[in-house]
Amino acid sequence: MDATWIAVVTLAAVWGTAAGLLIPRAAYRFSVEPEEKWRDSCPAGHPFPATGPSRGWLGPARCPACTTTTRATSTTTGATSTTSTTSTTSTTSTTSTTSTTSTTSTAGTTSATAPASSTGSTPTPTPYAPQLALPVVTALACALLAAATGARPELAVWLLLAPVAVLLAAVDHRVHRLPDQLTLPLAGAAVVLLGAAALLPEHVGSWTGALLGGAALGCFYLLLYLINPNGMGFGDVKLALSLGVVLGWYGWPVLVAGGFAGFLFGATYGFGLLVLRRANRRTGIPFGPFMIAGALTGVLLGAL
Repeated sequence: MDATWIAVVTLAAVWGTAAGLLIPRAAYRFSVEPEEKWRDSCPAGHPFPATGPSRGWLGPARCPACTTTTRATSTTTGATSTTSTTSTTSTTSTTSTTSTTSTTSTAGTTSATAPASSTGSTPTPTPYAPQLALPVVTALACALLAAATGARPELAVWLLLAPVAVLLAAVDHRVHRLPDQLTLPLAGAAVVLLGAAALLPEHVGSWTGALLGGAALGCFYLLLYLINPNGMGFGDVKLALSLGVVLGWYGWPVLVAGGFAGFLFGATYGFGLLVLRRANRRTGIPFGPFMIAGALTGVLLGAL
C-alpha cells in the first residue's frame, strides 16, 4: 500500500475520533421534542457552562457536578455508618462481662472501617448519555471517506461535514427530529466548501453539478412531503438539500445511487421491524440516518 494513502486514512480516523468525542453532549442537548427548548442542564439539573468557545455545546456526556454530589453523599453515608457501628460496639463493650474481649472487638472494628472512609483516587465524571458509539461511527466514516477519496481537495470537505451528519443521525434516531440549526448550516457549508475545493487543483467533481444535485434532491423530497406529509418530515426535505449537494458533486449517477440507497436502507429496516413484530405499518421511523447512510454509500462509490 502507498504510504501516503495509509497516512491519510490514519489521520482521518484520528480526526473522526477527536470530532466524535465532542458530539455526545450536543446530541443530548438537541434531543428534545419540537415544542421543548434545547436542554441546558444534565438530568440532575446541573447547568452546562455558558462560557468557552463552544458555550457548553460540545464535549463528552459526563457531568463532574453529579460525580461531586454522589461522592459527597457516599462519604456522608459512610461516616454515619461508621459512627453507628462504633456506637453499637461501645454499648456492647459496656455490657460485656469480659473487658479484654470487648476492647479487642472495638479495635478490630475501628481498623476495618478506617480504609473504607478514605479514597485516594478521583472518580470519573458521571455519564448522562451514551458516548462511545458516536466517536466510533465518526472515526469509521472518516476513515472510509479517506480510503475512497485519497489525498484530494474534496476529502477535507467530507471530513468537515461528516461529524455534523453523524450528529444529525443521532438526534433523529432519538427523537425523530432534524433541527434547522443543523440542517440549514450543513447545506450552506456544503455549497461553500465544495466551491472552494473546486478552485483547487486535482479535485474530482463539479461544483455546478453539486448545486444542481442539491436542488434536484431537495425538490424530490419536497414533492414526497407534499404528497404524504405524514410519511415524510420537512426536516428530511432540508437535509436532502445538503445530501444532494454532496452527491451531485460526483454527477447524476451517484446522486441517483445515493438517493436510492437511502430508501433501500430505510425500507430494509422497516421490513425487519415488521418481521420481528416490533412495529406496524403506521409506526414512524427516523429516516434521516438512512438518508445519511445512503449518501455516504453514494459518495464512496463516486470517490472510487
